[in-house]
Amino acid sequence: MICDDLEAIIAAHSIEELWPTIPARMAEYGFDRVIYGFTRFRRANSFGDPRDLLILSNHCSDYIDPFVKGGLYFDAPMVRWSAGNVGACSWSWVRKRAEAGELTEGEKKVLAFNAKHGVTAGYSISFMELSSRAKGAVGMSARDLTQDEVDEIWARHGREITILWNVAHLKLISLPYNPGGRTLTPRQREALEWVGEGKTTADIATIMGLTPATVEKHLRLAREALDVETTAQAVLKAAAQNQIFRVEA
Repeated sequence: MICDDLEAIIAAHSIEELWPTIPARMAEYGFDRVIYGFTRFRRANSFGDPRDLLILSNHCSDYIDPFVKGGLYFDAPMVRWSAGNVGACSWSWVRKRAEAGELTEGEKKVLAFNAKHGVTAGYSISFMELSSRAKGAVGMSARDLTQDEVDEIWARHGREITILWNVAHLKLISLPYNPGGRTLTPRQREALEWVGEGKTTADIATIMGLTPATVEKHLRLAREALDVETTAQAVLKAAAQNQIFRVEA
């Protein structure tokens, strides 16, 4: 079974193709809701611009909108744990901190919100990254189970779940993604690719059969789509999001 899952993950050509299979597989283990997050633009005291976050989840919008768009995630205890750790962690860690009186008011607010939505028992995995600015993690919750029951599931299946998620994470961050729907057009992608190759605007105009003014227009629209100020930043962000130099399916 795990080999079938791994083959499906490896063969996926897009996030849209890959993602639905993962929550479905986690539900078979008992984790009926999952939320995955990744950024390549983490800063010292934050995860960077929320618009640059890749968030994938099967939670309902009543939960996701306040948690992500409303910024509750920033005070979520397991998110904070994930930011500073690598590996898997039982949510019993939060219970122990609560019993010891170590939770902040912000964390208590998140726990109350989670309890309202039945997000009380689960496990989190924080992935190892090679960049200090990158961070990915997933939180898995089990609606109708206690934390002790979740821990029993993990004792039996934690290793294979961790392997599945690590492979899925590596695949997800290799696929093109565009938070906020900021997709580059083919012409914008091509112009950025040539900039990345060290070509001047005049060079690019000749290569693409366009006027320099049209090339500048494509680069300006690419900067706007990626919400950056310079073309160098646009090349960096587009490359980080796998939007350029990509192989089409």
